[in-house]
Amino acid sequence: MKNILTPLALLACLGFITACEKAEDPFVPREVAPALVQIVNATYQTDFATEPNVPSDSTAPLALKIRVLKLDKTNILDHTKGIDSIPVPNLNVKLLKRDGTALGEGTTDASGTLTLTKTWAELGLVPNYANPPLKYYKGQIIRLSWTGAVNGVAFTRFSSVSVR
Repeated sequence: MKNILTPLALLACLGFITACEKAEDPFVPREVAPALVQIVNATYQTDFATEPNVPSDSTAPLALKIRVLKLDKTNILDHTKGIDSIPVPNLNVKLLKRDGTALGEGTTDASGTLTLTKTWAELGLVPNYANPPLKYYKGQIIRLSWTGAVNGVAFTRFSSVSVR
């Protein structure tokens, strides 16, 4: 009986040692976002959501507006000061549809804001109905992405536009 337990104990120890081997991380390595991108005119309290939606009227051109902020965390441990949001001026930002179609690009101003004005036709909307007096775009959603780079670190911010 002792002859059988010794090899089994060695086999169990070997199993524990090999089970503790470091496995390769299956996830994509991520970096902390270099900037905070606020989608202006988004539905109430969703401007910082995962994918904020901007409801717009189909009878007027669409003003897509963002504000880019860099977070200064030097006073993070001082509760009287906290984290400061600093606008990022002169930042080149591209607006794309999710399929990669470029819709435009621009540069943020001194307050970190960028506004791009587009028509619904430029966004590729197709009417739902044949009667033009109706709001024939109603209910359609266009998914967008804003891309740029702050201090050499690229970022992408998702948003969407819907017709009300």
